Amino acid sequence: VQLQASGGGLVQAGDSLRLSCAASGRAFSNYVMGWFRQAPGKEREFVAAISARGGTTFLAHSVQGRFTISRDNAENTVYLQMSSLKPEDTAVYSCAAGSRSGNLAGADYYYWGQGTLVTVSS
Repeated sequence: VQLQASGGGLVQAGDSLRLSCAASGRAFSNYVMGWFRQAPGKEREFVAAISARGGTTFLAHSVQGRFTISRDNAENTVYLQMSSLKPEDTAVYSCAAGSRSGNLAGADYYYWGQGTLVTVSS
């Protein structure tokens, strides 16, 4: 599976932005999909995950109530809708594909795409 994230840009605090992650290859609908981010000088952190069929989602506490993850398996695409953006959301956002044996929080990711930069100005 090859993944390509897009949709990043420069926005102001309070704005909204939607990221997309397009997947190529077979069996996209078999994978758990996740979004991660890495801010300058910081380690990569988990943002959100969605089950293979889209029925279950899990979001990091820091983005709950502001971000939504969704997917369109017919289009092989996963989305991250971000609203009420804060300067601390500034990071490179990447998508990943994987699987889980239990809950989404414990999913393992095997395929990673290049990220897209989101910059939130104050």
